[in-house]
Amino acid sequence: MAWTGIFATAAEVQAKMGSNISTSFTEAMQNDTMAQAESYINCVCRYNFSDNFTSLNKDVKKILSEAAACFTAFYGILYDMSGYTSTIEAEDMVNICWSRFQQCVSLLKDQKVIDFINNS
Repeated sequence: MAWTGIFATAAEVQAKMGSNISTSFTEAMQNDTMAQAESYINCVCRYNFSDNFTSLNKDVKKILSEAAACFTAFYGILYDMSGYTSTIEAEDMVNICWSRFQQCVSLLKDQKVIDFINNS
């Protein structure tokens, strides 16, 4: 199976999950969760970034990558916490991913930010 994410790479997701990730969150699961993240971001922003993602400036589209990677990592960690040294460690990672995802989405919902991303 090949990685199908548009906004973020598998490596970006794995970096958000940390070094103690379990291998049970398969690539197929990651692809599906990434598609959900991209859909959520597009819908909440009321703008389909997926249609022109490759043409966006590298330095401004990384906010989309971060949001999607955090969303996917959040669900990946929740799927299987067994690789972490403790539940508290996994919960900390979950909280960091969710908090940053929420910050990114809050920023992306602003029409001025969408215009900035598209016109940079």
